[in-house]
Amino acid sequence: MELRHLRYFAAVADTCHFGQAATQLHVAQPALSYAIRQLESELDVTLFTRTTRQVSLTPAGEYLQGEAARILAGVDDAVEGVRRIAAGRSGVIRLGLTGIAAFSHLPRIARVVKRELPDVDLHIQSDMLTPVQCDSLRALSIDLGVLRPPVVGDGIAMRLIDVEPMVLAVSVDHRLAVEPVVAVENLRNEMFVMYDSQDSAVNDAAVRTCHRAGFVPHRAHRAPGTAVLLALVAAGMGVAVVPASVRSLPLEGLVIRDLVDAGSVELALAWRGGQDNPVVHSVAEVIAAAFAADSVVPRRSPNDTYVGEQL
Repeated sequence: MELRHLRYFAAVADTCHFGQAATQLHVAQPALSYAIRQLESELDVTLFTRTTRQVSLTPAGEYLQGEAARILAGVDDAVEGVRRIAAGRSGVIRLGLTGIAAFSHLPRIARVVKRELPDVDLHIQSDMLTPVQCDSLRALSIDLGVLRPPVVGDGIAMRLIDVEPMVLAVSVDHRLAVEPVVAVENLRNEMFVMYDSQDSAVNDAAVRTCHRAGFVPHRAHRAPGTAVLLALVAAGMGVAVVPASVRSLPLEGLVIRDLVDAGSVELALAWRGGQDNPVVHSVAEVIAAAFAADSVVPRRSPNDTYVGEQL
């Protein structure tokens, strides 16, 4: 059964008039009549009762009318779905995020994707440090990452979306908790809690901050992720120099204070180099646009990237 024949049948069934159906389909009436006879011959049934005055559906025709409507609607939906995917308007994106970004940036990301790309489903993987995200992108287990540059290893491209100042996290009973602003110099003799990854961009930013103040931070404890790091600080096990977005993680016993001359850390979208998935491109575009309006990150061309190939 040809799909064309099914559409012809549906038009005649809806109008019960070969002339009107032919006009609707933009075909000649003899060609339409011939196509319906071919369909009846193929099915070995009579679909229409024809007289000189009227055309009506037989019981078999009435049944086929319902089935044809269902089949044609499904075909139309499939065509539209394929076109949306090809245009980057529909699909599934597996999104990885650093620990803090899952709280500070994910709400805005989820809202803008839902608003601009309602047929895109986000599957979230959180608390992923930059090295893990880069490995996951190369292993095809995530499609897009929100991470702290620089990327680790080859084959990863990225676009900067935010720059955050570094702040101080201390326990509520720490001597510096009462200070609204703290000089980095005052941390010289403190014990630090840091991430246990050797490639942590936040660790690097914290170390650079201390180096500029003339000392090397003493790492008293190492944490596998942000939740553990902040819990250790709240427990009084040390202080931490972390991105300002940590303020989105209220924790009992934890106090966040501004730091003087503490430097900053970047946040970027990352994807596999040579990415040809149009949905990844569309999601990256709407996320970048959402942060461009109120970010300190310079506006760039939609095709500009920082590392690797263009998306």
